[in-house]
Amino acid sequence: MNTVKGIGGGLTVLAVSASLAMAQDAPFGTDADAEYAAKLWSIMEEMKLAGDGMIRTFPYEGVAPHGMMLETLYTTATVEGHSGDLVIKRNYGPEGVSIDEVLDDPDKHLGAVTAMFRREAGFDPENADWFWVKYLPDGSLDKNPKGMRLAGKVAKGMDAGCIACHSGAGEDMLFTTDHLGAE
Repeated sequence: MNTVKGIGGGLTVLAVSASLAMAQDAPFGTDADAEYAAKLWSIMEEMKLAGDGMIRTFPYEGVAPHGMMLETLYTTATVEGHSGDLVIKRNYGPEGVSIDEVLDDPDKHLGAVTAMFRREAGFDPENADWFWVKYLPDGSLDKNPKGMRLAGKVAKGMDAGCIACHSGAGEDMLFTTDHLGAE
């Protein structure tokens, strides 16, 4: 802690790096976000949309940051009594992987499962009330380079990340369809 002398006495200035402050105040990665993400994963497993025995679709060519091949599923789900839109994207790689390679051994090439779930009104009205999450193939949460769990209002207010990127898709925040409109 540094004390700076000024008019009227001392002013205490606490020097904290911007990244540390952001990490502490980030609106995502909290224990509550991780618990909600675990509930959502369980629902996705029950619906056969994730985990062992999941329904498979035909992959298509993707782009970073999601994967070189993707599967995308649109449905609704109910978590803690709230029914909302659910978008699941299975992210396959590495770069150069072909559709045939993914079809032959999807588990080998699955890098992550990203999901958007439209929570109850008021959860994050500036961002269509979406809950964002990035899972590893086993259902555990992925983390950013600073070790923050990628669940909740991921990267809200930041220049890069889920919300920043999807803001460019328009009001519903979906690049692939206008079927699920913001409520």
